[in-house]
Amino acid sequence: MFHALIMAAEDPSKVNPVVPHPAEIILGLVAFLLLLFVVKKFVSPRFEALYAERTAKIEGGIEKAEQAQAEAQRTLEQYKEQLAEARAEAARIRDDARAEGLQIIEELREQAQAESARIVAQGQHQLDAQRAQIVAELRADLGRTAVELASKVVGESLEDEARRRGTVDRFLNELDAVAAPASK
Repeated sequence: MFHALIMAAEDPSKVNPVVPHPAEIILGLVAFLLLLFVVKKFVSPRFEALYAERTAKIEGGIEKAEQAQAEAQRTLEQYKEQLAEARAEAARIRDDARAEGLQIIEELREQAQAESARIVAQGQHQLDAQRAQIVAELRADLGRTAVELASKVVGESLEDEARRRGTVDRFLNELDAVAAPASK
């Protein structure tokens, strides 16, 4: 080997500058194989481990992101359902309140009508009672006046209670009979 180098150094005309010396090729090949062995034995497993670790982290991150997205989607669906339920509940409460308001108004209207009817009936009853009282008073006054007039006209005393009542009642019945056709 060294011999070729020495020969090549001696004869520069025989040395081809493009083709390397065989010693350089062998030395380069040994160095390359040694480097390849070191890379295969020590460097490549570390790169593979780092690559596997990063791949696992990335895949785990993607999986976590997908899980988070799925959870967010479920939460969004739950939120939408709750919102729809809340809106339906609000609409139901609003409708119930409207119906209850209408029912209260109707009850108050019925109470007012019943109270009005009661007041009118009470007023009518009072009017009837006052009318009966006034008619009784008028009958008594008219009876006394009629008895006094009749005693003056007849010239006899109508002091006897039974006679007086009979005369007054007869007179008032005649008055009612005369007043009844006139009012019709």
